[in-house]
Amino acid sequence: MNIIGIVCEYNPFHKGHAWQIQAGRAALGEDSAVVCVMSGDYVQRGEAAVFSKFARAEAACRCGADLVFELPLPWALSSAEGFARGAVAMLSALGCTHLSFGSEYGALDKLELLASQLVETNIIEEIKAKLAQQPRASFASARQEVLAERLGDMAALLEKPNNILAVEYLKALRRLGSSMAPFTVARRGSGHDEKGEGEFRSASELREMLRRGQELQAHIPQDAMEVFRREMELGRCALDEERMELAIMSRLRMLEEKDYLLLPDGGDGAGRRLYAAVRTGVSLREIVDLAAARRMPMSRVRRMCLCAALGIKKDMAQGLPDYARLLAATERGRKYLRDIDNLSTISVVTKPASVRHLGVGAQELFALGASAHDLFTLLYPAKEERKAGQDWRIGPKIV
Repeated sequence: MNIIGIVCEYNPFHKGHAWQIQAGRAALGEDSAVVCVMSGDYVQRGEAAVFSKFARAEAACRCGADLVFELPLPWALSSAEGFARGAVAMLSALGCTHLSFGSEYGALDKLELLASQLVETNIIEEIKAKLAQQPRASFASARQEVLAERLGDMAALLEKPNNILAVEYLKALRRLGSSMAPFTVARRGSGHDEKGEGEFRSASELREMLRRGQELQAHIPQDAMEVFRREMELGRCALDEERMELAIMSRLRMLEEKDYLLLPDGGDGAGRRLYAAVRTGVSLREIVDLAAARRMPMSRVRRMCLCAALGIKKDMAQGLPDYARLLAATERGRKYLRDIDNLSTISVVTKPASVRHLGVGAQELFALGASAHDLFTLLYPAKEERKAGQDWRIGPKIV
C-alpha cells in the first residue's frame, strides 16, 4: 500500500488542496493513505492562521486526508529550508512511501536538477562568495545568479514560490537520505498572493476575502466550509489583526536586547536591528518595515517577531522533531495508523497527556506549542473560547 505524505498549512483548506489529494490517489492508487504534516496555529510566513490547527486538520480529513499531524512550532516558523526539513523528516519517519507537493512547473526533472545543485558544497560556497562580493544583494538574487551561470533559464523556476518550496522538499529528501519517492502536482488557479478567477483561488486571496466578509463556498469544498462556518459561528477565528498586533507587541516590548540576539536568524546584526525597531515602531507593520532590509526580507522579520513573542530560540529547529502529534483522523486513517505505528521511527502522540511519558525535550516542545495556542485563542472574538490550557485537553478529531 502506498502512503502519500503531504506538507501543508491549509490556511484555509481549499479546492486546490483537495485537487492535490485527488491527483495523488489517481496516480498512486485509490487505496493509498494520505498523511499530512501541517503547521499548527502559526504559519511559515510569520502570521497566525485564520482557524485553529484543530479546525484546519478536521477540514482536511473531511476532504480526503486520512491523518493530519502537527509540525511543531520551531519548524513551522523556520525558514523555507528548515520548514521543509522538519516536515519531510516527520513524513519519512512516519513511514510514508511518497512525498506529494504542488509546483508551478508541474514536473520533477528540472526541479530535481535544481535541488541536486543546491546541496553541492561548491555551489553553496559560490553563493556565499557572491553575497560577500555584493553586500547589497539578497540571498535569493545571489542564488539565482549562481544557478543561471550553470543552468541558464532553468534558474528562473526559482522565481515562483511553490517551485522554491518544491526544491526545498527535494533537497530535504537528499540530505535525509529518505526513501520517499517525490511526486509533484501542477498548481491550479491563482498564484501565491495573486488575485485569481474561477473556483481555484490562492489561500492568501481567500484569507483576504474572509476578512472582508465575502462568501467562500465557491472556492472551498463543502465539507471544509461547514467546519469553517461552525468555527466562525462559535467565535473561533483569528481574523482581528489589531488584536494580534497588540498581543505580539506587548510581548516584544517586554524583552531585552539579549533576547533578540538568541532568536532564529538573529545573528549578523539582525537581532539588534529588530530590537531597535521594536523600541521605535508603534505598530507591528512599522516594526517590520524598520527592521526589513535587502538581506532581511519582511517574511523573515515577521517570523522573528513571532519567535520572540512565543519564546522560540535559535537552534530549536536544528535537529528533527521529537514526536508526531495527531490532530485529526478518519476511520480509515485509524486503521492506517496501526500500520504506520509499526513502520514509524518517531513517537506518535494521540493523547496530549501521553507526551509526559516521552523525554524532557519532547515535553518542553509540547509545552512551547501549548503556550503558543494559549496566545492564539486570545485572538478569538468569543471570550468564552479563550480559556488557557486547551492544548493539553483536546485530543484528535475523528471524522
